[in-house]
Amino acid sequence: MAATAQRRGSLIQQYYSSEPRSGSWSNIRRASEGFSAQHAGPGAPRRSLAASSSPEKDYSDKDAADEEYAVGEMHEGEQKYHRLGWKKLTVCFIVEAIALGSLSIPGAFAVLGMIPGVIMCVGLGLVAIYTSYVVGQVRMRHPHVAHYADAVELIWGKFGYELAGAMFAIFLILITGSHVLTGTIAWIRIVDDTAICALVWGAISAIILFVVALPPTFAEFAILGYIDFVSIIVAILITIVATGVEAHAAPGGLSGVDWSLWPPPTTTFYQAFLSTTNIIFAYSFAVCQYSFMAEMHTPKDYVKSIWALGLIEIFIYTVTGGVVYAFVGSEVKSPALLSAGPLVSRIAFGIALPVIFISGSINSTVVGRYILNRALPNSDIRLIHSAKGWAVWLALIAAITVIAWVIAEAIPFFSALLGIISSLFISGFTFYFPALFWFQLIKEGKWYVGWKNITLSIVNALVFCIGIITLGCGTYASVQDILSEYSSGDVRGSFTCDATAYG
Repeated sequence: MAATAQRRGSLIQQYYSSEPRSGSWSNIRRASEGFSAQHAGPGAPRRSLAASSSPEKDYSDKDAADEEYAVGEMHEGEQKYHRLGWKKLTVCFIVEAIALGSLSIPGAFAVLGMIPGVIMCVGLGLVAIYTSYVVGQVRMRHPHVAHYADAVELIWGKFGYELAGAMFAIFLILITGSHVLTGTIAWIRIVDDTAICALVWGAISAIILFVVALPPTFAEFAILGYIDFVSIIVAILITIVATGVEAHAAPGGLSGVDWSLWPPPTTTFYQAFLSTTNIIFAYSFAVCQYSFMAEMHTPKDYVKSIWALGLIEIFIYTVTGGVVYAFVGSEVKSPALLSAGPLVSRIAFGIALPVIFISGSINSTVVGRYILNRALPNSDIRLIHSAKGWAVWLALIAAITVIAWVIAEAIPFFSALLGIISSLFISGFTFYFPALFWFQLIKEGKWYVGWKNITLSIVNALVFCIGIITLGCGTYASVQDILSEYSSGDVRGSFTCDATAYG
């Protein structure tokens, strides 16, 4: 009886993760056969939601009919986790990606110069679209993959699963922490009262992030995404208009702004690479892609989402970076909202509050789902539809938020924090892991057979090199930047009450 229950669990997951979604027993049996074929051998994948951890066996027609009945029994508890279409997936991607990235791009242009900045925004955006496509292809071929760690396990076994799982959790918690920091800056700017302890604003930001992260499904979260997108677009437009008006009113007008086509002569290697990692960070949407796709009712539609998101990001980042840099010049600040005048900056930050907290909280939701599914793979608690399930979920999100708040107060430097995150984690999630996925899981035949294999082998080899360079040089640049800021006294102390230090 226990074995039968375990088999039902795995088949239920396959039923909801595969196409077509018909309720016939033949589809369920076909899913079970695919599951067995994929996982014969070492490194059996982890399960999410209704999945189990036992090996699969062949089924008779009677067994398959029993499985169909089991699916009907479980559908009510799990149906809310399979309501995500490609439009809502795009919204979830936008919530995850378009926030801090757009606010740091103008500062990157000031270091790299206009032409290199545009090339980086467009080039890295196209690379991110391609690697996201590869990430999705892995999910289509291995429907059991529910989080990034599951995909890495396919190529590196249990070691890869544990390594990627740790990277995944740490990365998302760090991102939440960076949103706590941005929230603190926003509140200080909006209230404009430096007598209030900055830690109070950090705590308020953490509480808001906690509350917004409570919806457990991404279909529910996508509703907030529309507010998020409008918020960031309006805030960016206000910043562009305000900085443009100031530039026209300044002596010399636009011609007097000190922007340049190429990097300024004083730009150092670590400064240039740190700015590059900020752009790389802006295209980091692949990290949560498996988590989102696990809730899709039609997974193959993910291609529409990554193209929609990728082109939207390229447009927003390139226009925001180039225009704000052309209006403000070398003195542009990060985040970009700080570059507007005092009054306009307060207004823009107020409008940007939704994007700060919605985009930050989705990271807590994703990592919370990952931890819950891993810790309780066979428990109904992970479905979060009972009092006990909600109690565990509330405690987990609270713990994640507190850790993020501590990180935000301990590492109080915006650009350097983005650089560290990009170098250590995005280098893998966006670049070298997808390249390895293609070589080991997607490529058909020898790499040198056929023009398609040769071309894609070269492309993925270049993507892999970009990831390794980002990992090494980006980490060095970020550490060097931290040391430089501390030695010059430009960094405030950790856990400080001084609100002026956030100016």
